[in-house]
Amino acid sequence: MSSLFRRQLQPDERQVDAARAAAIALGGGDDEFDELLRRIGNARFVLLGEASHGTHEFYEARARITLRLVAERGFGAVAIEGDWPDAYRVNRYVRGLGADRSAADALAGFRRFPTWMWRNTAVVDLVERLRAWNDGRPAAARTGFYGLDLYSLNASMSAVLEYLDREDATVAARARERYACFEPFGGDSQAYGLMTGLGSTPSCEEGAIRTLVDLQRRRAQGLPEAGDDPEAQFDAEQNAALVRDAERYYRSMYLSDVSSWNERDTHMAHTLWEIDRHLSQPGRPAKIVVWAHNSHLGDASHTEMGQARGELNLGQLVRERFPEDCWLVGFTTHDGAVTAAKAWDAQAEHKRVNPSRGDSIEGVLHATGLSRFLLPFRDDPRLSRAFDAPLLERAIGVIYRPDTERQSHYFHAQVARQFDALIHVDRTRAVEPLEADEPWTSGRAAHGEAPETYPQGL
Repeated sequence: MSSLFRRQLQPDERQVDAARAAAIALGGGDDEFDELLRRIGNARFVLLGEASHGTHEFYEARARITLRLVAERGFGAVAIEGDWPDAYRVNRYVRGLGADRSAADALAGFRRFPTWMWRNTAVVDLVERLRAWNDGRPAAARTGFYGLDLYSLNASMSAVLEYLDREDATVAARARERYACFEPFGGDSQAYGLMTGLGSTPSCEEGAIRTLVDLQRRRAQGLPEAGDDPEAQFDAEQNAALVRDAERYYRSMYLSDVSSWNERDTHMAHTLWEIDRHLSQPGRPAKIVVWAHNSHLGDASHTEMGQARGELNLGQLVRERFPEDCWLVGFTTHDGAVTAAKAWDAQAEHKRVNPSRGDSIEGVLHATGLSRFLLPFRDDPRLSRAFDAPLLERAIGVIYRPDTERQSHYFHAQVARQFDALIHVDRTRAVEPLEADEPWTSGRAAHGEAPETYPQGL
């Protein structure tokens, strides 16, 4: 290795010193996030990121912050990077509705890859705690649980039709005829996107839009709801909006990666606006916690993805719409273990995380010698100036390829502008799936983690 390359990998000592001086230690006690909540103040949107979709400490910290925001600041919803129908089943459970008897049962809808992202022990604990918080509270004061993503095209069509079959047979018949446009593709959304994106077959866009308009008219008419769920109309309308946006998303996949990314994050933003509209009351606007990857929640306009590729994201759109009313909180780690797959649709594995590069934000924070701390960029101009220049930042999604990590998982970002605050946990462990297959359990044994016994009766 050349001396030049070695110097490149060394952290900038001025940044290390600035981070060490500004760091707010997080000790793990009940008061661990007091300073963060003080700085968040009365913000209505708190976006909590993660540097991977498979790190236990990120889930655990987000859950603790979320539960305090719910109990102490009146937050009425958790919105996640998950599909609407699967999350809505959890919403019914935490609100005391439906037939599910436990959080693990309520999370059973999350069966599409990557199942561990929401079917894990940390999310089970959060959901049970939300259910316990809601128990005994008036229905209008209960905290909800909603999905922001758009991969559930077929499940959302089914949910729309089931609702309309109960409520309005005439509108249901029209919707069924329109949605029949998707039937030749046998439920394969990507095949639909390929054929329509290439112009080989007409799109189903018009029918998806018309069905959504029918549902919006029902809301405007104030038609009464049947059944036990006061949010049933809202659920159906959001499923119809998802069908409209997913149809556009799958068509865009074969035209431009940037276009499909932007379609997805724009859908997330529009869904968040609708949750806000639905939950807000006169004189009492809604407060919502959002859980998603750093790449969705850190303001993309201050990253390589936005500046070089033209990508936008949810965090950027929230900041533009509510500049004084949101907090964007990112998470980073230096090394440890992660739950991830080697390829799309592959099994979950317990994988070791490479130590971070010295010329990355993670490498700088590791060099402070501190194990767990908060950096308050928004409230510390001196700290923000120290991190104004672009640095490499690591992003591990549901796939982790350590052999090609620099190309696969690092990008440049102005981290002090990307986030309002950053939480660094220097060494982390893999989140525990509810169903741990052999590749995960064998990887855990190889990495020296003692097995845990999942609590019974949840």
